[in-house]
Amino acid sequence: MKVTTTDRPGLGPVMLDVVGTELNDDDIRRIRHPLTGGVILFARNFKNRQQLTELTRAIHEVRPGVLIAVDHEGGRVQRFKTDGFTKLPAMRKLGELWDRDVLESTRAATDVGYVLAAELRACGVDLSFTPVLDLDYGESGVIGDRAFHRDARVVAMLAKSLNHGLALAGMANCGKHFPGHGFVKADSHIDIPIDERGLKEILGEDAAPYGWLGMGLAGVMPAHVIYPKVDKHPAGFSKKWLSILRRDMGFEGVIFSDDLSMEGASVAGTVVDGANAALSAGCDMVLICNSPDKADQLLEELKLKASPAVRASEARIASLVPQATAPDWDALQQDARYRAAKKTAQSLMD
Repeated sequence: MKVTTTDRPGLGPVMLDVVGTELNDDDIRRIRHPLTGGVILFARNFKNRQQLTELTRAIHEVRPGVLIAVDHEGGRVQRFKTDGFTKLPAMRKLGELWDRDVLESTRAATDVGYVLAAELRACGVDLSFTPVLDLDYGESGVIGDRAFHRDARVVAMLAKSLNHGLALAGMANCGKHFPGHGFVKADSHIDIPIDERGLKEILGEDAAPYGWLGMGLAGVMPAHVIYPKVDKHPAGFSKKWLSILRRDMGFEGVIFSDDLSMEGASVAGTVVDGANAALSAGCDMVLICNSPDKADQLLEELKLKASPAVRASEARIASLVPQATAPDWDALQQDARYRAAKKTAQSLMD
């Protein structure tokens, strides 16, 4: 299949997925669309490392510079687990280690972040949507052991250490789900979660890691959660919440909407309504996953006029694309730093 490149130099505000383990004509058409700026991969896109590397290479050939991302946190949210990929621990394991040995846990978090990012980058993946900054209240099934800890201070310190490991492998980070998804039981994939707490409590607890991490955060993904005492809109569609993130917390990185096909986004209306609402609220990039028909609708109907804000979003998105050369997989396996970090990550699985 002949691959041609789009003439558009910038990255658009839409991140979408691909159907299978190799690109088909519809995938190529969508990736080449001027509004596309990112591609997110899932477990269905992975057969083995060679196939994954060929897929990411093909995506980058179709659209040089496009951001290739994945949800690859560790624990139950890890898309690639076989053919050499290290099985990474759930983040709660790092929190439990913190309770036994603070310094050892921060070192381990850096090791886990390094292994996570180095393996992905060796296969052509640019970004993982990690770390989870939600607090572990013990109530949320969808968050659960994906969270580091109940204490926001511990979450911030372990996330900072994990982000250091990502950076050592040349990968940016994305904290999620702002201002916090851990307090509510409902799963925004299938429901519309509502958090009845007030602004002061949320900022003092759940949102605190975002402020403490400061410029160490490269990306943020808001929650599909409604906080009615603050705003009637879910955080990702809320100018109030995103202005708190930008203005009050000084965040200057990329704001990603969570998946517009999730039930938690349905309050915004159609996928186009949701994208417009998210972008108007302050998101730089919107995600549409597992719905090729909705992706087509979004690419066809979303209207984006050139403006300083759009150009600023494009520049922020481009800043997440790794600048350093990706490691070679075979060379990585012989690297002493990687081998030591991998040993640490594997020890947390016991």
